[in-house]
Amino acid sequence: MKPRVLGRTGLAVSPVGFGAWAIGGNRFGNSYGTTDDAESARALRHAYELGCNFFDTADAYGHGHSEEVLGAALAGLRQRVIVATKVGANFYNRDVNPLLLPRIVAALGRPATELAPDVPLPVTHDANFSPGYVRFAVEQSLRRLRTDYIDLLQLHNPALGLIADADTYQVLDDLKQAGKIRFYGVSVHPPEEGLAAVAVNRPDTVQIVYNLVRREAEDRFFDAARSANVAVIAREPLANGLLGGKYGRDSTWEKGDIRARLPRAYVAQLTAVADRVKQLAEEAGVTPAQLALRFVLDNEAVSVVIVGMKTVTQVDDNLSLE
Repeated sequence: MKPRVLGRTGLAVSPVGFGAWAIGGNRFGNSYGTTDDAESARALRHAYELGCNFFDTADAYGHGHSEEVLGAALAGLRQRVIVATKVGANFYNRDVNPLLLPRIVAALGRPATELAPDVPLPVTHDANFSPGYVRFAVEQSLRRLRTDYIDLLQLHNPALGLIADADTYQVLDDLKQAGKIRFYGVSVHPPEEGLAAVAVNRPDTVQIVYNLVRREAEDRFFDAARSANVAVIAREPLANGLLGGKYGRDSTWEKGDIRARLPRAYVAQLTAVADRVKQLAEEAGVTPAQLALRFVLDNEAVSVVIVGMKTVTQVDDNLSLE
């Protein structure tokens, strides 16, 4: 597949990027089941071999573990890949809200005061986008990623008020000036947040959910982003994997897998769509995942779609689009 331009960054990116949420593992829950680090590393390298050059992660994924696996797997390839990560989820032993200490102590099994400052905790206890915290977290990400710069740093789902405030991005401009990051963006939920990011005219990219089921971004956001030359990074193209054809309405997931918390009615809705996707994919001679990805990429507003992968088999499926 031909590379696409990542908006005004000018970076040439593979249309399908590697979503590295799952490879963070399930140690702290909020992930996609069990993983094998060796297989994750093979999947990352194989994706690169198949032409993928865009790798998207976040410090919160496995509380740094996704970044560690990614950094190790791509050692020696740093100049040939584009690494995007996110910041804002505070899982460190710093800036802890005193009201949350009982929950943290329960998770630790001992007082937090016995741990050194800045040690990762088993609980993501807050969101923090203050300049001091962002600078600290970026240094931790650089260390785990085994690099001295991040191609794209994204604020990880900040509140609408922060997205719309130009002052929020000053620390990112400072990090860019210092050579710690090349470009920056924001990860959002509803299109209104994406529109606010475009209106404030600071982020280079906006990452937003877009798939066959979640199409709200089509109404106004995509046009606004294109007009401003803000790159759109589409996430969750398989709707948490439920459009991939593997699951049914009665499927269950292990504790810690985010899909275990989805309402059963919503699972039924998604898997009903997935059944239709499977039927259409068979008629087209492609896999359900490939059809779902093609839907996203057929929208010219999308610069890159990131799909979660944790095995070589998944990489082969997702990167075999024509």
